[in-house]
Amino acid sequence: MAKKLYVGNLSYNTTEDGLRNLFSGFGSVASAKIIFDRETGNSKGFGFIEMSSEEEASAAIAGTNGREFEGRQLRVNEAMDKPRRDRGAGYGNSW
Repeated sequence: MAKKLYVGNLSYNTTEDGLRNLFSGFGSVASAKIIFDRETGNSKGFGFIEMSSEEEASAAIAGTNGREFEGRQLRVNEAMDKPRRDRGAGYGNSW
């Protein structure tokens, strides 16, 4: 089963291909995604990697967390599911 990892403290110049290449040394990368600001189009400095198995994900965390990549020290851990918030209701209403 695939395992999703959070990758933080990325250089703003890091590409999804560069991220995929870094993590492919630890196993099969199912997906690589860098998060961009909607308004500016600039990288937010973090992204997600999906490894094909639990073992590959564990190896990737051990091999990349704290490692320097493109001038930045990476923070890598298991991604937590974040509940989506409803953007359509509740703005301005506190009652």
